[in-house]
Amino acid sequence: MNSLHISANTMEEKRQIEAAVYAFGLEDTCTKVEEFGKGHINRTYAVSVSDDRGTEIPRFILQNINTEVFENLDQVMDNIFQVTEYLREQILKEGGDPDRETLSYIRTKSGDLYFTDEKGQPWRCLKFIANSVCYQRVEREEQFYQSAKSFGHFLRQLEGYPAERLYETIPRFHDTKKRFDDFLKAVDLDKMGRASLCQDEIAFIMAREEDCSVLKRQLEEKILPLRVTHNDTKLNNILFDKDTDKGLCIIDLDTMMPGLAAHDFGDSIRFGASTGAEDEPDLEQVHFDLHLYEVYAKGYLEAAGKVLTKEEIMSLPWGARLMTLESGIRFLTDYLNGDVYFKTAYPEHNLVRARTQLKLVAEMEAQFEAMKQVVTQ
Repeated sequence: MNSLHISANTMEEKRQIEAAVYAFGLEDTCTKVEEFGKGHINRTYAVSVSDDRGTEIPRFILQNINTEVFENLDQVMDNIFQVTEYLREQILKEGGDPDRETLSYIRTKSGDLYFTDEKGQPWRCLKFIANSVCYQRVEREEQFYQSAKSFGHFLRQLEGYPAERLYETIPRFHDTKKRFDDFLKAVDLDKMGRASLCQDEIAFIMAREEDCSVLKRQLEEKILPLRVTHNDTKLNNILFDKDTDKGLCIIDLDTMMPGLAAHDFGDSIRFGASTGAEDEPDLEQVHFDLHLYEVYAKGYLEAAGKVLTKEEIMSLPWGARLMTLESGIRFLTDYLNGDVYFKTAYPEHNLVRARTQLKLVAEMEAQFEAMKQVVTQ
C-alpha cells in the first residue's frame, strides 16, 4: 500500500479503514482518507488521490454502514445496485453524464456489493461527485423548486423499472394505518403515564382514523401504481451543481423501496413547506405555507411529466396531509412509549415534534381545496 494518511480517532478505526481501502482495490492510488459530510447514521470518509502536481483530490467515498439502522443490508445494497445501474442506462439515453447524475457504487475485488471487516463491520464504496454541494435546509425558494424537479425527474427516470423487484427493506414503512394501530396500543398501555399530558393530541389523531387508510386503499384497489420511491426526500439528499446551483444527483438511497409517488411528494412538503422547525415549541411560528407547496408542486409536476397518472396527481395533496399526519402519529407514539425510537434532547421533545406536525395537518385540511387546485390547474 502506498504512503497513506488516514485521519482516524483510534488505531482500530485506522486498521478498519486500511482494510476497506484494500478490499475495494484503492490501495495503489489513494493518498489520504478523512472524515466527510454531516450524516448522522453512517461513518463517511473521503478518499483522495494526488494529481500530477501533487494536489490531493477526493475521488471516492467510503462508508462504514450502521447495521443497527439497516438490518437487511444485503437487500439494501441489492436495491441500490439494481436501481443505480438502471439509472446509468437512462441517463446515457438522455445524453447526460451518469458519473455525475447518479451515484456510482463499486464492488469489492471479489465482486461483492460491500466489504465486511474483521470486526464484522460492513463497508461500501462509491465514486465522489466533484464540484457539487449539499444544502442542509431551504434558504431560498429556488432551492425548494430545484429539489422538486430532482425528485420528479427521479420518478420519471424510473418509470420503466419494475418496483416489485425491489426488496421492502423496512416493511410497511409508510403504512399509515399500521402507524395508527401502533399508536392505539401505545395509548392503551400508557407505560410512561404520559397520556394525560397529551389528551388533545390523542383526540386529534383518533378523529382521523379513516384518513389513515386513504392511500393504502387506493393502492390495494390498483387505483395508484406502485413506484420506486426514495422515502427520505429532504433537501439534503440532493447534490446541487456548484456552477449552476441546479439539482444534480439524488443521494442517500438506503430507504429506496416500492411505494407511492404521494409518499415522496408528501414527505417533501411536510419538511419543506412549513414555516417552523420540526421541533419548534412555539406553535405560533409553525404554519403550512401554501405558496411553498405551490412552488414544489410546480417543479415536481414539470419534471415528472406525463409519467404520473391523473389519479396519482390527485393523490399528491393527500400525500402531503398523510405523511405529515403519519409523522405526528410516530412522534406521539414514541413519546407515549418512552422515547425509544427518535433521539430526544429533553423529556417533551417528541411531544413538541408531534404538535408541530398536527398543527400542519390542521392547516392543510383547512386549505385542502386550494391544495387540490394547485396540482390540477
